[in-house]
Amino acid sequence: MSSEEKSSWHPGEIVPASGIYECDCGGEHHWSTDVKGHRFPPLPSGCAGEYWALQKPAHPENYLG
Repeated sequence: MSSEEKSSWHPGEIVPASGIYECDCGGEHHWSTDVKGHRFPPLPSGCAGEYWALQKPAHPENYLG
């Protein structure tokens, strides 16, 4: 599966598109603004989630999803 086909990424993976990412804990309270080409940060301390999912692309006109 290519990076463009994925919908979630684990901490430490390469960010595929700049934007605001949300953890998957379901609490909708852990957000991270990430830049394409950088690595995803660790999930916040105490977060029960496992991965980051794109919530809002920084450049929707260029987003492939």
